[in-house]
Amino acid sequence: MKTIRFIALAVAMLTCGCAMAQETAPVQQVQQTQQTPQFKYGYFSYQQTLESMPGYAVAKRNYEGLKAKYEAEMKRAEDEFNAKYEEFLDGQRDFAPAILKKRQAEIKELMEKNLAFKDESKRLLKQAETEMFAAVKTKLATAVLKVGKERGYAFILNTDSNTAPFINPMIGEDATAFIKEAAK
Repeated sequence: MKTIRFIALAVAMLTCGCAMAQETAPVQQVQQTQQTPQFKYGYFSYQQTLESMPGYAVAKRNYEGLKAKYEAEMKRAEDEFNAKYEEFLDGQRDFAPAILKKRQAEIKELMEKNLAFKDESKRLLKQAETEMFAAVKTKLATAVLKVGKERGYAFILNTDSNTAPFINPMIGEDATAFIKEAAK
């Protein structure tokens, strides 16, 4: 008899609990939709904005000048190698064996030095590019962060390389002008 009363009490409690849950469920759902914050984001072209910054033109000019110097030196070294190689080919038949080996060694050494210089030039140019544009890129990154916080964006998209083929204008905002202003 006690077990029947216990089961009846448990069924009554479950029934009341289900009824109360059904009454409060719509209220919770309405409250959740009202508390959802407005989601918005910004977008801009990183490369276009970077190139419009005043420091970029100076860094680009300095980099191009350095690159031209390295290219001129590589061209000079290549011309020197070609002249020595042609001279070697022209006199190859007339050289004594010892002179022939010496000239071959000179040409080989010159070629190795030129290749090493070319590799070192590429490395140094990459390093110079990184250093020359670092200040401008840091300034742009700071501006992006500032605009993102001020405008309340969840994130800011970089639209370069067609990474965002569609941007919903209802929740996305072109942040280019704001970022350019903050980067001044």
